[in-house]
Amino acid sequence: MKLSANLGFLWRELPLPEAIRAAKRAGFDAVECHFPFDVPTDEARAALDETGLPMLGLNTRPGEDGEFGLAALPDREADARAAIEQALDYAKATGCRAVHVMAGKPDDSARADAAFRANLSHACELAGNTTILIEPINTRDVPGYHLATIEQAAEIVSALGYPNLKIMADCYHLQIMGGDLLRRIEKHLPMIGHVQIAAVPSRGRPDEGELNYPWIAAALRDMGYEGYFGAEYRPDGPTEDSLGWMGMLQSR
Repeated sequence: MKLSANLGFLWRELPLPEAIRAAKRAGFDAVECHFPFDVPTDEARAALDETGLPMLGLNTRPGEDGEFGLAALPDREADARAAIEQALDYAKATGCRAVHVMAGKPDDSARADAAFRANLSHACELAGNTTILIEPINTRDVPGYHLATIEQAAEIVSALGYPNLKIMADCYHLQIMGGDLLRRIEKHLPMIGHVQIAAVPSRGRPDEGELNYPWIAAALRDMGYEGYFGAEYRPDGPTEDSLGWMGMLQSR
């Protein structure tokens, strides 16, 4: 079992290079982040090289005033593509493997879908060896988010047909948006590029709540998933005090 620390939620009080080092000390196998752009790439790369941890992913910037992404906003193509290019540049400079292109919360869903697909095509064509991820996000936490279900994400991936376009399957969001988690992941497994975990409904540490992650992780391994499990949960105190769950997954 390979575990990745999402530094958007874990060790948030530390500068990114120090958070990477903290993840290494805690026993994680990789890291991922949200918006690292204020940290010079050479500082992030130095911490990654020092620890030997791969950086699995980062997000495009979310925009302003709660936009939660730009790629599905009609008439914002220039902003969306600048955000994509910024994220890809950062990823390539740090050796980060994937970029999550955030869709946003558009008003016009038909025009938004066209914009999203065009911007994803642009991202995939620029990405080279970098994977482009899209993530279904639940509409309870983020009302109006353009991409809400794994089925919608799978249709986009299939329609666009780029081999470097994959789904980020966040179990927290997927369970809220439809349940039947394991069967829905299994159905779309060839399109899934990364899996994330957190408790449902609290988004706390993954050894609480309604999802049995040891069982889910073992089942996904049996299905052939060979990737990492990204810990994207909100600790209820210091991150170090929330890590007791790691042993139950690392033994799988």
